Amino acid sequence: MRKYFLTGLLILVPLAITAWVLSMVIGTLDQSLMFVPQRWQPRTLIGFDIPGIGAILTLAIVFVTGLLTNNLVGKYIVRIGERLLKRIPVVSSLYGSVKQVSDTLFSSSGNAFRQAVLIPYPHADSWTIAFLTGIPGGDVKNHLVGEYVSVYVPTTPNPTSGFFLMMERSKVVELNMTVDAALKYIVSMGVVAPE
Repeated sequence: MRKYFLTGLLILVPLAITAWVLSMVIGTLDQSLMFVPQRWQPRTLIGFDIPGIGAILTLAIVFVTGLLTNNLVGKYIVRIGERLLKRIPVVSSLYGSVKQVSDTLFSSSGNAFRQAVLIPYPHADSWTIAFLTGIPGGDVKNHLVGEYVSVYVPTTPNPTSGFFLMMERSKVVELNMTVDAALKYIVSMGVVAPE
């Protein structure tokens, strides 16, 4: 009986967690309907809410924005808008930082998380998987003696939070592992080992 119960848990728990996460994401995206005038919302038009319509609307807006700004006129309008935002004191620093991070993470030519590495962390006798993010820059590199690299150490099981470290290149071991495989290994807390 215990065996069947555990087998059932192994089947249902991942499905339940996946459904829960999707429900949260779709629910959050459905809140984007509050920006749609009341007379155009599904509740007004047909008498009830349609789950997921906000998610579809959000995805459509993101796609159309990408489509419109992927030509000369769209790029020109974006440049004008960015110049305007850079002249607003508080907005310029916030927008600039977010833009730089998003360009690095979402750009197809970016180098964020392109290489999984093994580093000694949190002390010399233990090791963890991290991601190579580049090399130290600015005034930081003037204070580091030797060759250093920047790495991101994700936390387990939530890799969206973690630590940013600068380490000597000689202490960083490059892994023959894809970033996806390394993330699965981290999220599973070492249970799903890469091939």
